Amino acid sequence: MAKGIFLGIFSLLVGLLLFTPGTRADEFTEADLKKWQEDFQVVVQEGERLFHSALGSNAVSCDMCHPNATNTHPETYPKVQKQIGKVIGLRDMINWCLKNPLKGEEMAADDPRMVALEAYITWERRGVALEPGKH
Repeated sequence: MAKGIFLGIFSLLVGLLLFTPGTRADEFTEADLKKWQEDFQVVVQEGERLFHSALGSNAVSCDMCHPNATNTHPETYPKVQKQIGKVIGLRDMINWCLKNPLKGEEMAADDPRMVALEAYITWERRGVALEPGKH
């Protein structure tokens, strides 16, 4: 019985610690938000640089087909992509473009360049309604 009381009190204390205002995972300071936005913008700027650079072996850049990432439609991924013939995510399409039109090497999902390209493409389409599956 003492063990049960101990576990009950312990659980209550842990609950209080985890759910006390100011310790929630979704509460941030203004300084946190400012730093994170600045960090994000650095990644977006790198993505923009990459998007306008020749990433393959044939001097072709992403912006030759997608000026300013305006017709990349990241808000529609995942979707069936005709060229690939199945449901894919945005990074799969980026890799298809890198390999085919750009004649370059695919990037790993966690490659900082892939993250930067995704960030830039998504940033350029900010404010557009999310419509996954739309072609």
